[in-house]
Parts: sequence; structure tokens; C-alpha cells
Amino acid sequence: MANPVLIEIDKVCKSFDCGRTFAVRDARIGIPAGKFIAVVGASGSGKTTTLKFINRLVEPDSGEVRIEGVRVGAIDAPTLRRRIGYVFQGIGLFPHMRVGENIGITPQLLGWAPAEIAARIAELLDLVGLPQSYASRFPDALSGGEAQRVSVARALAARPRIVLMDEPFGALDPVTRDALGSAYRQLHERLALTTVMVTHDVQEAVLLADRIVVMQAGQVLADDTPRALMANRTDPDVAALMAMPKRQAERIASIMARDGGPAAPGPASQGSAPQGQAPHG
Repeated sequence: MANPVLIEIDKVCKSFDCGRTFAVRDARIGIPAGKFIAVVGASGSGKTTTLKFINRLVEPDSGEVRIEGVRVGAIDAPTLRRRIGYVFQGIGLFPHMRVGENIGITPQLLGWAPAEIAARIAELLDLVGLPQSYASRFPDALSGGEAQRVSVARALAARPRIVLMDEPFGALDPVTRDALGSAYRQLHERLALTTVMVTHDVQEAVLLADRIVVMQAGQVLADDTPRALMANRTDPDVAALMAMPKRQAERIASIMARDGGPAAPGPASQGSAPQGQAPHG
């Protein structure tokens, strides 16, 4: 049985210049509960604007966004945002607050008891693979990967069902990025989250997501499983975008063969996934 649709983006439009051009135009996306959705496209394609409709960081000019059938515009914005986890590229930890205080900020705003907050901080540090001693550190004492783990813990602190991620791993080195992507996907499964991630990295989307939404010039060009999109050649723009992981894998295999090593096909071209995961789509 298919999962019920949790988030509906319904014919949403947004212009930032009085209607002369559209950042997003007639976007329609249905996001089932428990799924990991990646939104990809070139810079300026409307990815981040579409993501921010969900938690009302951007208000659409027309159309509706609904969560469980309720218009998000009818929900008080701060209340809505406290129900939705949000992770973004800049990490955004409060530099004057210790790690534990950063993680506990939303539960504190929601009025949780201090003992409950402390227990949740300890639980989340374990969950994201950081030592308990990190609770007393300040963000400037963390590496980029550690800080992003704290950012993920903060997003999960109030036990949201929905997590939004805007280029969450883009500022990290490739090894750390791959490790954190795999770790987050495991958390997504373990906690039965619904995740919407914006990324410019198509290979990352293929490896992590159940479905990929392709956007161009503010419109949704395609919305399907990674496997279906990589096999589909109907739309040349979608085909060119989805061919990138395969081209990268072929180049790596060519270099390996040229240098006398075994040809190692890339994970995206073979449909494999991060360690411990089955391929998606």
C-alpha cells in the first residue's frame, strides 16, 4: 500500500519582481509520509524557494501548501517551524551558545522541562555519533562535520515528523559529506522521518533519495524514482542532468583502466547505495 501524502505543494507560484519573472511557477509536488525526496536543478531553478514554502520562510503569491490536508498559511508560522526540522548549508549554530544549548533551543521554546531537555540532548548526541562531552563545547571548537552533526541533532530535537534540508552537506569535504549523507539516511529510516532535501549534487540525490524532483526555471520538469529518471530519455534536459553520475563513473573507470588498476564502476551507475542501504527507486 502506498504511503499517504503528507505534504502537498499545489500549483504554487512566487515572483520577487512584481510578476515580471517567476522564481516558482505552478509547482505541484506530493510528498508521501516516510519518504526521502531530493529536489535538484541548476542555480536559480526554484529549489530552495519551493522548500521554504513548506515552513513559511517564503510565502507563495498563489497556490497552496498543505500538511496533512491543513493549509500551512492557516498555521502560526513560529508554531509551524517548531514542528519541522530544518538543516541548511550554513549550519547556523548560535556561536555564543554551547552545543547542548543549541540542540535544546526548540524544546526550551516549547516549554519542555529542564530534565527532559537534558535527556533529549544526551540522546541526540548519541544518535548523531558525538561524545557526550561535546555538549559543553562552543561551535567554534568543532570541525565542519561535527558542527553539521550538531545541526542535524538540533533539527531533530523536538521530534519532528518532517525535516527540510537545504544543501546540508555542500560546504563539507567529499569524505565527510558522503559519511554524513549515509548517516542521515539511516536516521531517516530509523526515525520514520519525511525528508525533503535540496541539493545541486545529482549523485548525492541518486544515492540518498527515494524520489527526485527535477526543477528548471521555477517549474517541475520531472518527479520520479532515481532509477526511472536515469533510464528515461524523454526530456533532454532531465536526461542530461541525470546522466551526470553515469558520466562521472565512466570517467573514473577510464582513469583506473588507463593507469592499470581495476575498472571500478561508480555507485550511481550501478544503483548501489551508501553502506548498509539498499538502492532507492
